[in-house]
Amino acid sequence: MNMQFNTRAPVYLQVVDYFKKKMALGELKAGDEMPSRRELANDLKINPNTVQKAFKEMEDQQLITTERNRPSRVTTDVTILAQIRSEIVDDAVAVFVESIQELDVSVDELVEKIKRQYKEGMYDDRSVGS
Repeated sequence: MNMQFNTRAPVYLQVVDYFKKKMALGELKAGDEMPSRRELANDLKINPNTVQKAFKEMEDQQLITTERNRPSRVTTDVTILAQIRSEIVDDAVAVFVESIQELDVSVDELVEKIKRQYKEGMYDDRSVGS
């Protein structure tokens, strides 16, 4: 597991965001087993209490479930998993819009540019695997 921590946000929230992205990308699927808290703390070289706080936050957000003496698992609630993906996309769009508004680009021009870049990216991704 390779995570780069920044100083802008608490480490436990960065851990939560990391797992949210894994869920949104489908790398962690509904019902998948989460790593143990001890294993994760060791892998990330962070305090086990920080990992515990991250897991508690994920439980509070209903991203994971934990039963006594069993490993934590990704929620099986597809609505929550869809919300995670939507939240990540909304956040990315908000950052993009904030940065692009300074350039005074019309929405039509912007949409056209996004469509073109998106299509080019799709073709680039396909050619890499071929």
